[in-house]
Amino acid sequence: MAVLEPEARKFAVPDNRSAVQLYGKGEENLRALENGLGVSIRARGNELWIQGEPDATHAALALLDRLVRLAAEGRDLTASDVRYAAEVTRQGALERLDELWEDAVCVTVRGKAIRPKTLGQKHYVEAMRKSSLVFCIGPAGTGKTYLAMAMAITAFKQREVSRIVLTRPAVEAGEKLGFLPGDLQEKVDPYLRPLYDAIYDIMGVEAYERHNQRGAIEVAPLAYMRGRTLDDAFIILDEGQNTTSEQMKMFLTRMGFGSRAVVTGDVTQVDLPAERPSGLQEVRRILANVPGISFVNLDDTDVVRHPLVQEIIKAYERAGSGAAPRPAGQGSAASSTGGT
Repeated sequence: MAVLEPEARKFAVPDNRSAVQLYGKGEENLRALENGLGVSIRARGNELWIQGEPDATHAALALLDRLVRLAAEGRDLTASDVRYAAEVTRQGALERLDELWEDAVCVTVRGKAIRPKTLGQKHYVEAMRKSSLVFCIGPAGTGKTYLAMAMAITAFKQREVSRIVLTRPAVEAGEKLGFLPGDLQEKVDPYLRPLYDAIYDIMGVEAYERHNQRGAIEVAPLAYMRGRTLDDAFIILDEGQNTTSEQMKMFLTRMGFGSRAVVTGDVTQVDLPAERPSGLQEVRRILANVPGISFVNLDDTDVVRHPLVQEIIKAYERAGSGAAPRPAGQGSAASSTGGT
């Protein structure tokens, strides 16, 4: 059987500005592309020389052609973007990347477009657009809360809803905060900090405070939801794995007319006592066949934080999480996507 010799191909970048965007800081984008596709890339000014096996070289050229178009548009390209694009290209699904790059959910207060960065995130965004209730389960760093917040703010600005309600259970993740000074709101604020961080980044502090003062945006612990009916609202329950069965049922029955809800969580990080089953793990079995509800599962391929986060998640999965044993049915994410 003949052995194909590595071939060298040239790729011309049209201008210096595109080259800066494409190469990345210290040429980190090129290194990500090299590692992802198994080729060698050398930059000589605005020319790139790609060497490798013919199939890998052709794949690199095809991906570079798409990336340089994005760079010419002034799009920020990170090593994480390129790394994921190379993975998709290696799987023979290069054309699907256009679905990501063309879909902007909203624009932050600093003018940055928020887009799904993986095909899993794209599926998540589409589910939120078509379903009144969405459950998104996945590990840290997959954009579960951030994308839900972006969708909520978009719906609010487009007057599809009249208010946003953000909540999470105040369950301690190994730390004891009960003796901290302050009133109840001050005690639970540390639990709600990730929600504040996301909304500040997308909407800005001043806009949030203005809407919060008139009751259009509310950030509160889950316990505050009891006894309420939320009409015409976009409701986000974060850290849903730390709800009990009773709390999950209570939250889901808060939805009123014209409301939409998103529940996010990571079932590998349940902080409830071992004898209390997670409401998020139970709800899939109970609501799997209810029309209008979507279940979305993200995994380590959807992690968009530092690349080490993806490797850490994989290592814990290989080691069986390294945590104390939990009752049957807890501690592992479902592997399929169901719902409508």
